Amino acid sequence: MTPPSLSRRGVLAGAASLGAATLAPAGAAQAASGSGRAEPRKAVVFRNIRPFGADEAVDLTVINGVFSDEPAPKGAKVVYGDGRIALPSLVDAHIHPDKTSWGGSWVTRKPANSIAEFCEQDVELFKAQKRPVGERAYGLMAHAVTRGTRAMRAHADVAPAFGLAGLEGIAEARERLADALDVQLVAFPQHGVVRTPGTDKLLAEAARTGLIDMVGGIDPISFDHALDEQLDFVFDLADKHGIGVDIHLHDRDEKGTKVLRGIIDRTKALSLRGKVTVSHVFCLPYLSEGELDTMAGELAAQDIALTTVAPGPNTVLPIAALQKHGVRVGLGSDGVRDSWSPFGNADMLHRAHILGQITDVRLDEELTACYTVGANGSADVMGLPHVDFKPGSPADFVLVRGECVPQIVVDMPQRDMVVHGGQVVARAGELV
Repeated sequence: MTPPSLSRRGVLAGAASLGAATLAPAGAAQAASGSGRAEPRKAVVFRNIRPFGADEAVDLTVINGVFSDEPAPKGAKVVYGDGRIALPSLVDAHIHPDKTSWGGSWVTRKPANSIAEFCEQDVELFKAQKRPVGERAYGLMAHAVTRGTRAMRAHADVAPAFGLAGLEGIAEARERLADALDVQLVAFPQHGVVRTPGTDKLLAEAARTGLIDMVGGIDPISFDHALDEQLDFVFDLADKHGIGVDIHLHDRDEKGTKVLRGIIDRTKALSLRGKVTVSHVFCLPYLSEGELDTMAGELAAQDIALTTVAPGPNTVLPIAALQKHGVRVGLGSDGVRDSWSPFGNADMLHRAHILGQITDVRLDEELTACYTVGANGSADVMGLPHVDFKPGSPADFVLVRGECVPQIVVDMPQRDMVVHGGQVVARAGELV
């Protein structure tokens, strides 16, 4: 009997049965130096806004991209919030902009029953696209900005079938959006590091040229069939070039925990503490409470971060339990309108909404926590400061109409205004 066609969720959930606290996004603004002249201060006053839905509206001053308690300088620009709620912009800790067909014609997808078959369809779609990666990625990343995303960790497929086109395309889009979005770029070996000859050389080239912030990996046991060879190569490359690691791990059984221990051991041996992330990590929800506590303690000891895309109730990470041990946990979009799935929209407020739905929350504090993991949790994974509207905090926020944070998570209102570095970068769903 022919096995049923699987969805992305089905394949990832049953497939084959990192932290970056010191990494600044490559697209982040750098401090001016060497000119010997003081730069003019850019000042903006945001009037009549309600941070986190406070009862009383306030005026907040932003100077050079951060909130300030100094008096607004003469001639400061004024932006009127009209009583809207101000919330920290969200951070997408895991997204694949290079794969997307966003903004193009409808793609009819074929059945697939394994990661390998999805990889084949990735190549088919890549070859069929009339628009280059840079154009497609820009469209999706710009859309994410209009929905209130301030930063993202973007994974790009690296394999002989693509070369470095995915990385170069996302880097091009990153440059175009430099004033509105901070981006960390990951070289992701979707087709395997060992099972697809030539991938290792491409990953090394990407690291050598300084194009990437992190190097990735995928299911070293169940997909690549080379646990030590893959992990040794990826970690040595990261150590040699001073970059981070972000590994996709989909296994739900002991293969997943074995890989995790291999990651922990190498992180410790190479002193990469705080520079390693593991994405998906579907094995953790299947551990007993005691086993989870032990593993969480080991991950926290090496400051290894984790990300989830909330794919389903059985595979979403136990976020609160992990955070209790000090593990950084972020939220991401994953793939958007690609060969794997017709779904996805790069809207992190929607992703927070999905997280609430699949974890069946109903209390206000639980709904607020769904937003917080996409704001602060994902920021922690990317090594970014939190947005708390206090002096010194980055002025990256959204203005929306609403009553309170829980209601906003449920209703997902229009992002009326998106502010990045104190400058309005989007209004009513459009870049400005």
